[in-house]
Amino acid sequence: MKISILTITVVTAAALAAFGQEGALEDVKHGAEKAGQTVKNGVETAGKKTKEAAQTVGQKTKETAQTVGHKTRETAETVGHKTKETAQTVGRKTKETAETVGEKTKESAKTVHRKSKEALNKAETSDQQSTNHAPNTPAPTDR
Repeated sequence: MKISILTITVVTAAALAAFGQEGALEDVKHGAEKAGQTVKNGVETAGKKTKEAAQTVGQKTKETAQTVGHKTRETAETVGHKTKETAQTVGRKTKETAETVGEKTKESAKTVHRKSKEALNKAETSDQQSTNHAPNTPAPTDR
């Protein structure tokens, strides 16, 4: 009986050892599965976050492009309006200057004409006076 008890004890011990190792392998396998699932979940989360970030960047880029386009259009309209105003002002000032120069030229021409006429009249009067005077020297028959 001692041999059978010893045999049962050895078989039981071997069985327990085998079950113990199998339990340890199951624990390792279960731990590996949990680690794999955690990594998978982390990669999925990172993928979702990357996709969300890309969508946000895309939306912000679109909004910025629209804002820049709007501001560019407003600036172009303002520049066009200011250019038109400047052109009108330059045209008006040029016209005023031309009118002023025309008036001054007309006044100068009148003044020159009047002074020329006065000089001509003086010259004619001077010529008439010199032909109407008797010479100061006695004539040869008067002696």
